[in-house]
This record gives sequence, structure tokens and C-alpha cells, in this order.
Amino acid sequence: MDRILEKKKGIQKKHLPYLIGGAILLAALAWMIFGDHRSKFNADKEKLTIQNVVQGEFNDYIRINGQVQPINTIQLSAIEGGMVAEKVVEEGSMVSKGEVIIRLTNPMLSLNILDSEAQLAEKQNFLRNTQVTMEQERLSLRKEKLQLDLDIERKKRKYEQYKNLYNEKLTSKEEYLQAKEDYEFAVRGTELVIERQRQDSIFRGIQVEQMEESLNNIRKNLVLVRQRIDNLEVKSPVDGQLGLLDVEIGQSVASGSRIGQISVLSDYKIEALIDEHYIDRVKNGLAATFERQDKTYNLIVRKVYPEVRDKQFKTDFIFEGERPDNIRSGQTYYINLQLGQPVEAVLIPRGAFYQNTGGQWIFVVSPDGKKATRRSIRINRQNPLYYEVMDGLNVGEQVIVSGYENFGEAEELILK
Repeated sequence: MDRILEKKKGIQKKHLPYLIGGAILLAALAWMIFGDHRSKFNADKEKLTIQNVVQGEFNDYIRINGQVQPINTIQLSAIEGGMVAEKVVEEGSMVSKGEVIIRLTNPMLSLNILDSEAQLAEKQNFLRNTQVTMEQERLSLRKEKLQLDLDIERKKRKYEQYKNLYNEKLTSKEEYLQAKEDYEFAVRGTELVIERQRQDSIFRGIQVEQMEESLNNIRKNLVLVRQRIDNLEVKSPVDGQLGLLDVEIGQSVASGSRIGQISVLSDYKIEALIDEHYIDRVKNGLAATFERQDKTYNLIVRKVYPEVRDKQFKTDFIFEGERPDNIRSGQTYYINLQLGQPVEAVLIPRGAFYQNTGGQWIFVVSPDGKKATRRSIRINRQNPLYYEVMDGLNVGEQVIVSGYENFGEAEELILK
């Protein structure tokens, strides 16, 4: 007869695989929820640069390289074209205002002078001839006027005689009328001569005035041509140093062409190229300093050039106060340009990490110094020594400021 088997209570051997699998599944689920999934990188602590986050004064300045230049540079140009006949002064020499630097030759100018002189002589002769003719005409008119006056006087006497005779019935009316008409005709003729004298005087005056004006123009033209001869000697417009003379003997030089430059050494300026990032912040009047021979010298921004080339713009600085001894054109100074007033801020020293992170995050070292964790931060301004931290770090924390090239995408560093 069959027996009824009782079911065994508790965990059976056949249940073990299910229990083990469940336990593994729970462990995996717990690790996924509570475990540390950050990628890690083992780093040699000795090869890292670790700095403290500090509270301090942030000086808003940048450091730039500047080159000493003369305060002004005068371009030397040929006023008159010609061929270089002589170089009186060589490059690098000191010159005085008005000193001849080069001499040019231009045969055409000599021909122009001869032509102008010939025109002047011709006009002068014509004017003299005209004046002689006018004087002769004036004398002729005076003589004619005298003759007419005499004729009027005679005809007047005859007219008066015939008038008296006619009144006394001693002559005919026809003879009386002829005497009267002859007298009146002589008077009107004299009036015409006087009018002709007046008109002739006006015409001759205008003619002489025009000729005088033409003569003066020729004289002025002659003076200008002679000045052009003087301009064949290229002279220094100022006292200074001849820094460039780009001509050779026998070379043809066009009028107005640039042939050299003169450096005015009465003072100096410093030219610097600044990154275009700061173009909106660099203004005229900003203060700057540099050190030389253990002494600090002051500068101010005199001119900011608006043009940007190769991601840089040019700025001119002038000295404010004392100049360095033995200052020379071409010297290089390292300038600190102040962009703003100092302020209290959270600071971290500058480092290569910025090139890898753009200042958006940094590795922060744990208090025990055994690891460093990636953290987002916000950096505002920077100077040659520090970054100004606006958010993400606390004073007293330590950060890694050296380069992150070897860390890849690691979010946590294990420091050994």
C-alpha cells in the first residue's frame, strides 16, 4: 500500500541556485544605486602641483612686453623729383634742423628757370614799350587839345566880331551864322578830344594793370621755380637721428616719394602688442609700471590703436616722471598694465590646468590628501599670478593646478 510522503520544511538543496542568483542580483542592484561609479586614475602626488585656495587682494593687471621707440618719427620725402647726386649724411647720424641730407639733380628745372626768365624779360619789354606808346599818345592828345583850344579862341573872336557887326547891320546874316557854326563846331570837337583822352586813359590804365599783374605772376613763377631748385637739397625738418635713408647715388627719385625717416630723440615712448581679449578694457590714461635696475618706473597709456592684427592690437605708453638711465631705442621692458582697482577675492594660483579646463572645473584634494575630486567652478578675471574664483571653492581647500593632460576623462584621482 502506498505511503503519503510529508513535504520537507525549510530551504531545500534545490533552492540554493535561486537564492544565490537573487543575492547576486540584489548586490548588483545595490552597487548600481549606492556604489561609486566615477572613473578613477592613479596619480603620483609628487608630480602634481597642489596649491591652497586663499582669500586675498586681487590686482587686476596684465603683463606685456614693450619696446622702446622715439617719441616721434618724421618721414623724410623728396619735395622735388630728381637723380641722387650726393649723400651728405649717412644712416644713424645725428642731424640738425635744416641740415642737407641728400642732393638731387634735375636738368629740366634749369630749363624751366631759363624759360621763365625769358618770359619775364619779354613781358617787361612789352610793358615798357606800351608805357612809351601811352606817353606818346598822351602828349599827342595834349598837343591836339592845345591846337583845338587855339582854334576855338580864334573862332570865338571871329564869332563875336561878326555878331557885333550883324547887330549893327554891317555884315550879312550868312557870314554871321557861318562864324557861329564854326565856333560851336570847334567847341564840340574839343569835347570829343577830351572824352577820347578820358577813355584812352582808362583803357591804358586797365592794360597796364593787366600787364603788371601778368608780370608779377611771372616773377612769382620764377621765384617758385628757383625754390624748386632749392628743394633739390633734401633737408632735415627737425633735430634728430637719421634712422633710415633708402636711396643710392644715381637713383631716380620721384616727387613726394619716401626716402627715409628721422627719429626725434627729445623723449621716448614704449610700443606694446596686447591680446585682443583686452581691447575693450585698455583706455587712454591707464597707469602702468615696469622695473629696471631695482627701480620702478611709471607709464601711462597715450594711444590705443583700433586695428587688430594677428589677434593683437598696438598700444603706446609714455613716461610719467623719471626715465631709466641709458635708455635706448629697441630695448624691451616687461610692463604691468593696471586694468582696475584691487579688490578682495577668493584666489588660486595660476597653473596649466586652465588650458585643459578653460577654468570651468578643477580637481579638489580631499582633507586626508588621498584623493582629488573633479568640481565645477567659475573663474572671473586673471592676472599673471592668480585667478579670481567667483564660485565653487572655499578658502582653505587645496586644488591641483598643474596640467591635466594625462588624466583623460577621470573624475577622481587616487593620490599615491
